Amino acid sequence: MTSYEESLNSVSTAQEPAVAERQVWDLPVRIFHWSLVAAIVTAFVTNRLGVAYFKYHVWSGYAVIVLVAFRIVWGLVGTRHALFRNFLRGPSETLAYVRDLAAGKDAHYPGHNPLGALMVLTLLGALAAQAVLGLFGNDEIFNVGPLVGYVTKDFSLEATSIHRKLFYWLAGAVALHVLAVIGHKIFKNENLARAMITGRKPQHVVPSGEAIRGSRTWLAVLLVVGLAAILVVIVTHAPSAAADAAEF
Repeated sequence: MTSYEESLNSVSTAQEPAVAERQVWDLPVRIFHWSLVAAIVTAFVTNRLGVAYFKYHVWSGYAVIVLVAFRIVWGLVGTRHALFRNFLRGPSETLAYVRDLAAGKDAHYPGHNPLGALMVLTLLGALAAQAVLGLFGNDEIFNVGPLVGYVTKDFSLEATSIHRKLFYWLAGAVALHVLAVIGHKIFKNENLARAMITGRKPQHVVPSGEAIRGSRTWLAVLLVVGLAAILVVIVTHAPSAAADAAEF
């Protein structure tokens, strides 16, 4: 390297402000994450409280559907670390990460690590299936899902059965996710929960070129409104659930 190039690099380094943290997660991703947590908890609690709270259980299911649909679309058009193409890794890289993790090697990623990426896909897929199946549910006593009029009784009962059983798999996946977050804090001193609140990670984890500059919140709002409107149209134009329940 020439002295001229060295002087340019030194000037560039001097001009870059010293920061302790850099932005990784945009505002829509953070709101999505904690809203999804709230919707899942609400769905669980209202289910446990009984049939009197069924409508709130359904509303929380609507929220899950809109949120998951938004996250899938945001994974295609969102900011740098929200994009699927930027955090999904192939099998070889994922296995290499697991080996490094088992060997105690300190591997950091600005966004999701390879195992975290798999968890994102798993939870999105399972939550989408759980919520959609609930739309066709039927408890054969008091309540039916808003789209039960589109399907046969046998299909509705099968959807209800899968909906109930899938909950336990979802609970296990969520527990594993929480344990992984705790493990990162204890063993790697990475506070992933805090990063999902502030959107920022330490600068040694996020090179300057990996930091995001904005959240594109306006686009996220338009997407959520559009997806919610689509769901409203589907639900409000469905055959009467009460009538179909009577026929059962």
